[in-house]
This record gives sequence, C-alpha cells and structure tokens, in this order.
Amino acid sequence: MDSTNIQYDRAVNSCKDIFLKKTRDYGTSWRCLRIISITDQIYIKAKRIRTIQELKTQKVGDDINAEFRGIVNYGVIGLIQLILGDAEVDELDPADVDVKYNQQIIAVRETMLDKNHDYGEAWREMSQESFVDLIIMKLSRIRQILANDGKTIMSEGIDANFTDIINYAIFALILIEENKSGHTA
Repeated sequence: MDSTNIQYDRAVNSCKDIFLKKTRDYGTSWRCLRIISITDQIYIKAKRIRTIQELKTQKVGDDINAEFRGIVNYGVIGLIQLILGDAEVDELDPADVDVKYNQQIIAVRETMLDKNHDYGEAWREMSQESFVDLIIMKLSRIRQILANDGKTIMSEGIDANFTDIINYAIFALILIEENKSGHTA
C-alpha cells in the first residue's frame, strides 16, 4: 500500500502541475462550464483513448497519458463546480484554486484508500480498456442524473461518479508508469 500511496501522489502531482500552469495561462475560464459540459469534455478524452486503443494508432500529438491527466483535471473541475454552484464567468485567485484542488484530491484519495482496503487493489489487475469503459459508464450515469434534475432514488450522486472517474484515471496513469498497458489482446 505504501507503493500505491507514493505512485498515487506522483500521478496526482503531475496532473496538478499541469492544472496550475494552465490556470496561470488561462485563468479560471473553466468556471463558465456547466456539469454537462464538464461531463462532455471528459467523454471526449475517454472516447479518444478508446479510439486509439481500438485502432492501435494515433494522429494527434497528445498521448494517452495526457488524456488521462486531462480526465483527472476535468473531474476535479467538476467537483469544484458542484461546490461553487452556478457556472459563472468569474476569476478565482490562483492560490484559492490550489486550495480547492487540494481539498477535492484529499477527498478523492480517501475514497481510494477506503475502496483499496475493501477491494484489495483489484484495479492493479484491470486493463486500461476497462478503466476507459468504466469512465464512460460513469459519464453516462452523470448524464442520467442530470436528466433526473440531479436527483437519485438510491444511487450515488454526481460527486461520487466524478470521484470514481478521477480514481480510474489515476490508476491508469500508475499502471502506464509501471509499463503495464493493461492491454488485453
């Protein structure tokens, strides 16, 4: 588990570094995104990974690593937007963004630790394709919850789905780092 914690933190730090640099470049322009738009952005990235997996080739420079990092960062944006409420075109202070990112990642990491305890790190035996499929499934769930005006009868909410999406993407990054594509032939 110590190894997982170190790998997890390393993957998160690589995502956060990109997020904060883009915040300096673009500000918090993402504040205008509604939850459905964030969901669609994650879908675009997951769909691209799936297409690359299926075709076994790519034509655009960003690799699968970059797409998984983008999924993590859009997932964090989703969690932040759920807390801040209405999507607005407003600028947040970069230091405040850093704090909000950390708050969300701490909660996501706690979920990972709890699930790793109960599931015995089963994710280490999963394929990269499965992570992508699960991310797409979670996105479908978010869309359905949004269609139900954000209400669920007995299921987890949008925040839990974003949390799982972030963790799946981080697990994929860890396995890629270990040179385990997880590809099933």
